[in-house]
Amino acid sequence: MTPTLPEVVTLGETMAALRATGPIRLGAPMRLSVAGAESNVAIGLTRLGHRVGWVGRVGDDEFGALVLRTLRAENVDISHARTDPDGRPTGLMAREERVGDLVQVSYHRRDSAGSALRAEDVLPALTPGLRLLHLTGITPALSATAADTVAAVAHHARALGVTICLDVNYRARLWDADRARSVLLPLARSADVLVASADELHLVCDDPSLPEEEAVAALLAEGRRDVVITRGGDGATVTTAAGRVSVPARRVPVVDVVGAGDAFVAGYLSGRLDGLDAEARLSRAATTGAFAVATRGDWEGLPSRADLALLDLPAGTTLR
Repeated sequence: MTPTLPEVVTLGETMAALRATGPIRLGAPMRLSVAGAESNVAIGLTRLGHRVGWVGRVGDDEFGALVLRTLRAENVDISHARTDPDGRPTGLMAREERVGDLVQVSYHRRDSAGSALRAEDVLPALTPGLRLLHLTGITPALSATAADTVAAVAHHARALGVTICLDVNYRARLWDADRARSVLLPLARSADVLVASADELHLVCDDPSLPEEEAVAALLAEGRRDVVITRGGDGATVTTAAGRVSVPARRVPVVDVVGAGDAFVAGYLSGRLDGLDAEARLSRAATTGAFAVATRGDWEGLPSRADLALLDLPAGTTLR
């Protein structure tokens, strides 16, 4: 039987994730999982019923085995994932709860397997029937090799007519704003769907001094189809050729905000793949984001398609 090919492909680094319930220096208990913006989106989309492939490199180590096992268990296609042949380790993320709801995240990913991703790892995954390529601004920040890879893959996907989504996802610990802008500005020009927070727009707009409304209009004029602005607890907006739509954030008890942006993107792209209008896409994104913040973990609480309606039930409902 011929396997069904993915309709979405994403690429990037997925790390082992250590989650401490208190300060690490005091030996707080930890739970081991995996985390990565692109694989979070991949899992979110597969849970919503879409066929998704993830491409990346992991180390030839137990953390790498955990990454691949987790993605495989979540029905993400990893047929183009690679185990690094040169001994580079799987990256590591450590998350610790500090004071109140303050969370501190540190990364150990310099010279990791994920940073060595090459175009030849990814290009074979751009198979016939591919509808969407999802990229983030994290991957090109990992190394010059990774930046070249993302640029080459975006160029190839655009030539094939594949829709490209770029989530800016700026990480100040990985690179400074000037370097990020020099890489992300040309990458954004290849994107059909652009997702950014309001304070990231200057990284992908030709004139960084423009106010938000004018910056969004300029991005649309350059060829972006959807410009999505995320505002955390204040909701989100999307601007298309048809106009601007806003939705509020869903009100849920906040347990863990890490991974909420990836959950939001998964919901939005799911709506786009399903042919929903802009408001419905944004509403689904708000719902998937709410599931993420209401549960612990980057991806563990992401909803299935059947789960989406749960937040519409009255508070305190018991399902029997």
